[in-house]
Amino acid sequence: MQVISEVALLRATVKAWRQSGLTVAFVPTMGNLHQGHFKLVDEAKSRADKVIVSIFVNPMQFGANEDLAKYPRTLEADCAGLISHGADAVFTPTPELMYPHGLDAQTAVEVPKIGDQHCGASRPGHFRGVATIVAKLFNLVLPDIALFGKKDYQQLAVIRQMTADLSFDIRIIGIDTERAADGLALSSRNGYLSAEQRAVAPQIYQQLRWLQQQITQGYQDFRLLEQQAAAALTQAGFRPDYLHICERQTLTLASSNDKPLVILLAAYLGNTRLIDNLEV
Repeated sequence: MQVISEVALLRATVKAWRQSGLTVAFVPTMGNLHQGHFKLVDEAKSRADKVIVSIFVNPMQFGANEDLAKYPRTLEADCAGLISHGADAVFTPTPELMYPHGLDAQTAVEVPKIGDQHCGASRPGHFRGVATIVAKLFNLVLPDIALFGKKDYQQLAVIRQMTADLSFDIRIIGIDTERAADGLALSSRNGYLSAEQRAVAPQIYQQLRWLQQQITQGYQDFRLLEQQAAAALTQAGFRPDYLHICERQTLTLASSNDKPLVILLAAYLGNTRLIDNLEV
């Protein structure tokens, strides 16, 4: 596996693959890789000839009071895992390479409406940072396909919209969330949980499943269902940020006439913000 940290080598590598008639899959990550990320790599290998992964903790998508400094950086272990899953190259740029004039002088990509709700409302500027870095990476890698996990459902929707609006010739593929045996969605932030919090955390998925069951059984007062599930999480020790039953394409709050649906959730357990979702 090639470890690439310079733009010129990245472009030369991808150009050589393309000149050989090979297709290219891309998996963007922030590192601290877990089985959910490796599932994306495995899927990428099944869909393209070459797989390139990026590892970049993107400062542009972190807010002023968020965990950029303490976000786990485990490059050596990440590379070992990528080698074992057959990745062909990993791109490991620095913030100085990606933002040579600093964040304040960086041209930015905005995805309005779909990026302004839910996590976008709770974390102003977050999806601006996501869309900007993914657009830059797409222009550098020029992949045929790019794979993202569905755990961050809104992020996937934002990237789909950006890809369409900016006319990138890239197929975006969403991969189902990888979960622990008790249902907790795999996430780098799970490592922040204490043992006691980790035992409580699966109740997020339990509430999502309860909501899914209520909806499929015909309950149509979605706002009441949201309140009941949020109250149950609060009782269990969470601080819900939002819990919304949404129309799946626009991610706007759903009415009883909308389908298909997705339930989006973010909640704090201690100081750790966890997100999850479930399609209905």
